[in-house]
Amino acid sequence: MNDEKIKVRATESGQELDVVVLTKRADRIEIVLGAGVHSVRCELSPTRTGAAYVGRALGREIVYERSRDQVRADIERLDPKLRNTRWR
Repeated sequence: MNDEKIKVRATESGQELDVVVLTKRADRIEIVLGAGVHSVRCELSPTRTGAAYVGRALGREIVYERSRDQVRADIERLDPKLRNTRWR
């Protein structure tokens, strides 16, 4: 099983973390910080301008510095079948 990993930045410390992606959509990205029993789920939502994704985990702000358009392109690149589907 290949887990997709992305780099996020903790704004307070500036530290970059590799996290595992659970689900990735243009309007929301769910990630897991840590591993095992000490793992924490976090939901990243796009900012108002759509320039980045922001979320909070354990009181800390986490930023994924890719735009909504870049994430949409990543999703299409990973699974091109999703491009032409329409949800009803």
